[in-house]
Amino acid sequence: MIKYKKEKKMPNIENNQNSFNEILILIQKAKRKVYKQANSTLITLYWDLGAYISNKTTKENWGKGVVKSLAEYIKQKDPSLKGFTDKNLWRMRQFYQTYSDNKKLATLWRQLNWSNNRTIFSRCKREEEREFYLNFAVKEGWGNRELERQIDSSLFERVLLFRDNKVVEYVLSRRDES
Repeated sequence: MIKYKKEKKMPNIENNQNSFNEILILIQKAKRKVYKQANSTLITLYWDLGAYISNKTTKENWGKGVVKSLAEYIKQKDPSLKGFTDKNLWRMRQFYQTYSDNKKLATLWRQLNWSNNRTIFSRCKREEEREFYLNFAVKEGWGNRELERQIDSSLFERVLLFRDNKVVEYVLSRRDES
């Protein structure tokens, strides 16, 4: 007697489409939450390292040589760590020094990734300009490429020229929400 294998029935995806979509949405939400938490932790680390290096350069006269030695030490002790070159360590110091006197911007820069923060603090010289781009990058969800495009197009300066423009009202209304 020949035994036939029972055919396994494939689940009917069409009947479960809504459930599957709900599960997919839950997974995607969790993924975004993990990314935001990891980003926040990294930004806090860069802030703390910047504060530490800033303190050492002021009080113990750390200079380029010591920071370069620190970068080499980190690389030697844990080669898996990336992004801790002497150049990046100096950027972390610049990050800290740029925002250390302006606590109200902390809620904004903590929401952005390192690339956006680096672009803003290195390219925007005035506090108002940094605040403007921080607000826009957070509220509009700009990636680094879009942020650089807006800075290159002098959005901040154009908005200042047209104070009666709707863009100014929009920016100011968003600012109050932060």
